[in-house]
Amino acid sequence: MSNRYQPQAIEAKWQAAWEAQGLYDTVEDATRPKWYALTMLPYPSGDLHTGHWYAFTPSDAAARWRRMNGYNVFFPIGFDAFGLPAENAAIKHGIHPKTWTYANIERMRGQLRQMGAMWAWDHEAISCDPEYYKWSQWFFRKFYDAGLAYREFSPVDWCPNCQTTLAREQVWGEDRRCERCGTPVIKKELNQWKFRITNYADELIDGLETIDWPERVKVMQTNWIGRSEGAEVTFHTEAGDPLVVFTTRPDTLWGATFMVLAPEHPLVDQVTSAGMRHQVEVYQAQAARMDEVTRAAADKEKTGVFTGGYAVNPVNDERIPIWIADYVMMGYGTGAIMAVPAHDERDFEFAAKYGIEIRRVISDPDGSAGPLNEAYTSKTEGVMVNSGAFDGTPMGEAIGKVIGWLEATGRGKRAVNYRLRDWLISRQRMWGAPIPIIYCERCGTVPVPYEDLPVLLPDDAEFKPTGESPLKYHEGFRYVQCPQCGGDAERETDTLDTFMCSSWYHYAYVSPYWKAGQPIHADDMPWDAEKGDYWLPVDQYTGGIEHATMHLLYTRFFTKALRDLGIVDFDEPMLRLFNQGMVLGPDGEKMSKSRGNVVNPDDYVARYGADTVRGYLMFIGPWDLGGPWDPSAIEGVYRFLARVWNVVVDPPRPAKGDPAKSGDPGDMARSLERKLHQTLIKVGDDMASFRFNTAIAALMELNNLMIRTKETPVVGTPIWEEAVDALLRMMAPLFPHISEELWHRRGHTESVHLQRWPQGDPAKASEDEIAIVVQVNGKVRDKLVVAPGADRQTIEAQALALENVRRWLDGKSVRKVVVVPDKLVNIVAG
Repeated sequence: MSNRYQPQAIEAKWQAAWEAQGLYDTVEDATRPKWYALTMLPYPSGDLHTGHWYAFTPSDAAARWRRMNGYNVFFPIGFDAFGLPAENAAIKHGIHPKTWTYANIERMRGQLRQMGAMWAWDHEAISCDPEYYKWSQWFFRKFYDAGLAYREFSPVDWCPNCQTTLAREQVWGEDRRCERCGTPVIKKELNQWKFRITNYADELIDGLETIDWPERVKVMQTNWIGRSEGAEVTFHTEAGDPLVVFTTRPDTLWGATFMVLAPEHPLVDQVTSAGMRHQVEVYQAQAARMDEVTRAAADKEKTGVFTGGYAVNPVNDERIPIWIADYVMMGYGTGAIMAVPAHDERDFEFAAKYGIEIRRVISDPDGSAGPLNEAYTSKTEGVMVNSGAFDGTPMGEAIGKVIGWLEATGRGKRAVNYRLRDWLISRQRMWGAPIPIIYCERCGTVPVPYEDLPVLLPDDAEFKPTGESPLKYHEGFRYVQCPQCGGDAERETDTLDTFMCSSWYHYAYVSPYWKAGQPIHADDMPWDAEKGDYWLPVDQYTGGIEHATMHLLYTRFFTKALRDLGIVDFDEPMLRLFNQGMVLGPDGEKMSKSRGNVVNPDDYVARYGADTVRGYLMFIGPWDLGGPWDPSAIEGVYRFLARVWNVVVDPPRPAKGDPAKSGDPGDMARSLERKLHQTLIKVGDDMASFRFNTAIAALMELNNLMIRTKETPVVGTPIWEEAVDALLRMMAPLFPHISEELWHRRGHTESVHLQRWPQGDPAKASEDEIAIVVQVNGKVRDKLVVAPGADRQTIEAQALALENVRRWLDGKSVRKVVVVPDKLVNIVAG
């Protein structure tokens, strides 16, 4: 047995031992409180990068700490295995995406094991496994039966040369070109499936108050849902067609001097005059090539085209021009707005550019209503002007009164609008869960019977260089018999959005591949009900904030829908959330191959061991902030572990110099006891709050004291033995391998990871004496050494008796003595 710290030898040994012992096997134990710890599952890209280590190993440390505090911890892992990269690999290498994906999973399993994490491998789930995605399809069927899944035309990015849809990441450059052939991308309407997430818009906002999630995520989700209160008002074209607009400012209706339609609004063709048709069509084509983010950007120059048509304002029967502009989109509101340039910044910019009337209908706070150099947008100050019978109405009352009048006269109604759109789940891809729908000329849209699930992906699909889905051309997949009439029919060739599969993976972990090989039915449960009752919901979720408005919103919707379907009896999927930051390259920039700053964690594990890499990543800074990788700083963590090794393994060293001058053994023992219990309290508090960096710093301080103490007679005494064992138990969640090895070298036979977390004693952690600053008229003149918690009278008397204080008080009278216990004394004299 080597007396040197050799992480490569001990880490492999203990990883094998833990697996052989089943140390992290999942057990539902009703005698202990449960703790479902979950970190966002990885995509099987082929290699774990530094970001994976930064997300996973601190999560593991937190899970291990919970286990040592008496919780029955469930910490599963799996793979979010569908998606576009596998299809690109299939095209590039001429292989099936399944082959590429499972090869990557096998490699990444080995890398995940190398971390030494307490993964529940017995509950691994892979989303591309047919026994997983049959339940994804089952959920679709349940949503379809409940009216939560429907089909409608929606725009997609389309390459007219490749004749295929493109994912967002396949559209390159500001001029939006296809990554494969360089052809300009256009928008195309396709009939696609959606989930009615908007049915839950209010509940998704309200539910944020019931969960312990970061405030930043709550704000992002609230803004993404975008609840707005106002009114729906119906304008009419000159032909009599209704144009419904939603406005949060119905009090400004009298200032509407033009209307704007989205270029793709269905009434554009009808309202466009013959003389303006060419200009309108050119503008529509330009807008069709733009994405919504660009169109909605506040700093984008506003452009538009007059259609030649007019609408009638219902509040004053005024005829106003209709324009089209790309900053108005069908995806928000009704795709039509009333434009009030005097009181909306965007409309003001547009009207000023195109010479449209700017009519003021809200006064300044002093009642004046002169010409404007910029939009006046206050909702609280001023009164209504140029608004007929409403002139003089104060802003605080205006919106409510106008809405009441609109409803009373049939011109409009109170309404709530949301920025959130229904979740488009169709993907024109092959490597995803097939949508279980069949189209029959006789029967129409027919869902695949529950008993026929899963609809399997073909293993012999041929991928085209254009990226078109092979399912469209695979006759064995596409052409089927209708399950209702038995006639010829076709399958849906779209697949489910991968976010669909990741919206329920935390449920799949409870009992992966439930009912594998068995037919499933509408009234089945998608997991073992008893296990679900024990483990669900997730107690602690960790992952990146970049998922705030997609995965983290979708999974909340999913859970609320499952509740309404009677599948779960709770409202939120994850009770707590912590967002880690990002580990940057050595240059302080985001790691990327193009920058040449990518750090391969495998290289550092081979050199320093997994414990050092784990510890370094947790030590670089607060976990929620991240920080740059420093190749030299990782050496410091390695040296710390080596010093811990030496403290435990090396024999005591004789004290240097005169033993009589080395200090009183009793004082040394007390100093070690005090530092130990201060560290126990500090590290326990830090681990509970994910402050791993300061926890490790505290362990380093304790170890430094123990190195000094090893040269004293305290070695071998009860407090020394207590300190060594407590140090190893505190290190166990953070540095699982070295703590296990040293724990056993001390003669223990049971794993350190089965031990209880040591508790600090505040009495033992307290200082025996403390120094209090003594001031005279606010200036430090001396210090006073007293017992902690000394009373005010004692402190005051001792401070006034100090020789240096008496000298500064000579000839002065004491007016007041301010005592801050355990901190300072300030004597006010004059």
